Amino acid sequence: MTRLIVAAGGGGDAVAAAMLHAALYGGEEPAVILTYAWDRLVVDPVPGPRSTSDFEGLAPLTPAVRTVPASARPVAPTRSTLPHLAAELPHTFALLDPKRGVEGVTRQLEEVLRQLEPESIDLIDVGGDILAQGGEPTLKSPLADALTLAAACQVNVSVRLLVAGPGLDGELPPDALRPLLGPVVHTFTATDVEPVSGVLEWHPSEVAAMLAATARGVRGTCEVRDAGPTVALTDEGPRVHAVDLDEAVNRNRLARAIMTTAALDEVEAYAREICGFSEIDHEREKAARLSEQPPGEIEADVVWAQLDRFEAEARRRGVTHTTFRRLAEALNLPGSQREALRRLVIDSRPDQYEPPLWRITATPE
Repeated sequence: MTRLIVAAGGGGDAVAAAMLHAALYGGEEPAVILTYAWDRLVVDPVPGPRSTSDFEGLAPLTPAVRTVPASARPVAPTRSTLPHLAAELPHTFALLDPKRGVEGVTRQLEEVLRQLEPESIDLIDVGGDILAQGGEPTLKSPLADALTLAAACQVNVSVRLLVAGPGLDGELPPDALRPLLGPVVHTFTATDVEPVSGVLEWHPSEVAAMLAATARGVRGTCEVRDAGPTVALTDEGPRVHAVDLDEAVNRNRLARAIMTTAALDEVEAYAREICGFSEIDHEREKAARLSEQPPGEIEADVVWAQLDRFEAEARRRGVTHTTFRRLAEALNLPGSQREALRRLVIDSRPDQYEPPLWRITATPE
C-alpha cells in the first residue's frame, strides 16, 4: 500500500508531510513525498527552486520524475536539504521540477500516479497561503502553492487538500482563514512530532518549527524572519483541516491564471501581474545584497550583547518566542551561521530552548 503526500510549497511542507504520515498512516509502509527543492537563501544561495539538472545522483521514478536519495548531491553552488531529509527519514522524496510550469508539474504528478497507483493522495500546505486570492498585503510566497494547486486540480483522481497550522506562516490571518477551512482531520500531538524530532534540530523551516512547537504544547507569540508580522501560537496551530480543492482553485487567482503555463518564467509573469510581485525576484534582490556582505563570524561576547538587546526589544513587542532563523537575522549573521549560533545559545541557556523554538524570557535571566 502506497501513500502519496504532495508538499505544496516544498521546504517545511515536506517535513509536515512526514508528520502527517506518522499521524494518519503510521503503521503502514513509508510514504512517497512529492516536493520541490526550494529551501530559500538561508540554505541555497541560488534564488528560486532547484531543477533535476541541479543534482547529481538522482534516481529514476518515472520518465519525468526523479527521487532524491541520501547519496544525491546538489551541483555547486546550489544546496538542498532534501538529501539530508532522505538520510534521516524512511520516506521516498520525489522531486517536483517547476521549470516547465504547470504543464510540467501536472505531467510529473500524472506519471507518479500511474506508476504508484497510491491508496491515497494528500496535498498538504502549512499555514494556508494556498487559499490566498493573490492581493493580500501580507502574502509573501504564493508561487509554489499556486503551481501545485493548479496541477492537482487537473489530474483525473481525487486529491485531498489539507491545511495544517492555519495562519502559522504569517501570510493570511487566522480570522480570514477560519471561514475557508473544512473539518478538522487531525490535531498533531507531541507523539506525531517524534519521528521528525531529529530533523527539526537542523531544518531551517520556520513554519515547520512552529507547527511542531504548537503540537508539543508551546503557546505564545512568535517573531519570524524579515521582521514580518508576529505569529500567534495557539490551540489552532496543530490542527489539520480538510479543504475543498475546487473551492481553493476558484479562490486562488494565480492558480487559475497559470493552468496552461509551460515555463517557470510564465508563472513568474502572472505572479507579478496578479500578486504584484514574484518571490523569486525578492530572492534575487536579497541574494545580490548578501553577496556584498563579508561572511559573519560567531563571537560569543558580541552575540550575548546583541542577544540581550534583541530580547529586551522583543519583550517590549510582546514576543514570547522566536525562530533561530530570526535570531541569526537579528544578530546580523548570515544563514550559514544559524547552526553555530543555535549551538552556542542552547548550550549556554538550555532553559530557554523550547524545541524547536527559542523562548524570550519574561524578565532577563
